Amino acid sequence: MQILRFTTAGSVDDGKSTLIGRLLYDSKSIFEDQIEAVKKSSEKKGLAHVDLSLLTDGLKDEREQGITIDVAYRFFATPKRKFIIADTPGHIQYTRNMVTGASTANLALILIDARKGVVEQTCRHSFIASLLQIPHVIVCVNKMDLVDYAEEQFDKIVEQYKEFAAKLNVKDIRFVPISALHGDNIVNRSENMGWYQGETLLHTLETIHIGNDKNLIDCRFPVQTVIRPHSNEHHDYRGYAGRIVGGIFKPGDKVLVLPSGFSSTIKSIDTYDGPVQEAFPPMSVTMTLEDDIDISRGDMIVRENNQPEVSQDLDVMLCWLNPRGPALNGKYILRHTSNEVRTMIKEVLYKVDINTLHRIEDDKDVRMNEISRVRLRTTKPLLADSYTRNRHTGSLILVDEATNETVAAGMII
Repeated sequence: MQILRFTTAGSVDDGKSTLIGRLLYDSKSIFEDQIEAVKKSSEKKGLAHVDLSLLTDGLKDEREQGITIDVAYRFFATPKRKFIIADTPGHIQYTRNMVTGASTANLALILIDARKGVVEQTCRHSFIASLLQIPHVIVCVNKMDLVDYAEEQFDKIVEQYKEFAAKLNVKDIRFVPISALHGDNIVNRSENMGWYQGETLLHTLETIHIGNDKNLIDCRFPVQTVIRPHSNEHHDYRGYAGRIVGGIFKPGDKVLVLPSGFSSTIKSIDTYDGPVQEAFPPMSVTMTLEDDIDISRGDMIVRENNQPEVSQDLDVMLCWLNPRGPALNGKYILRHTSNEVRTMIKEVLYKVDINTLHRIEDDKDVRMNEISRVRLRTTKPLLADSYTRNRHTGSLILVDEATNETVAAGMII
């Protein structure tokens, strides 16, 4: 079955955790003992209703304060599709957690409180979704029960959001009026909003087309490890294992090994379930080649006539994740696909005001949760595409050499 990864985003108290709890509850994806535990916790808090947000907010501080602090991953399935949900926090100081949860998502659910409309955090999270090239956005106008299910209020928020989204790079935006607390338009169609003729949220999640989201043109296969069984059955076997991040590979294809530049032909493509006649993202496979070539972790197998950029100088949009800001000319470990090199921040070009999308060129002091454009210099050339072309070969992380902390996530321009 196809897997859809999606993330929730929005301001504080917009109902992200409650929405996910409602999705899990109404789609019968939680056990009876979990429901009983949530009911007891809700009674202890003196609530008249079952607080479904407790299904995802598992940390002690989250339950005490009624907020989401860390990213919570939840899994559920329907007969049509499997889902992996990243419930991300809404507070400004947890923007880095939202970046982490959204980095692998196919789709973003952006919640807006029907009473408040588009607020600063709506813009912030929508910009991050655009920056991370999430192809699909569903804007859920929540708490419609608190505005008497008024169509005029929904239409007003849709216009507000469209005006802001015109500045973003998002291909597919849809709008659904919901009440996560009462379950309106989540799994079942709302009887209170007869004026809304669109699909329910779950039906949209089940049917939205994500097959074209992968790059099937540029063939990219970063090698993770070399397979040498040394058994009698596979005495001369030498395979190169990894995950395909772009394009379609078939036995008989002419390929190029980078950075060495040697060319060869694919002999076979093996998987856990046996050999296959074609492989595509995100399959994990082992390739064998017709020629004996020295290939190791960090090398990349590509098509001869379609190669990534090879450069030591990179322009990168950087989301800073660490309380201590970047040091100019500071040295970091850069991890990109299966490769690892050392790098230096040569220059901060500008920071981005997430609320207005304007460039800040007079203040280049980057702090935690801020996004900036920087220039990096690596110790050896990287095999990279732009992030807009391929989210895997265009992304990287920076790691502090001394503490081994991940300090930044970057998108190559």
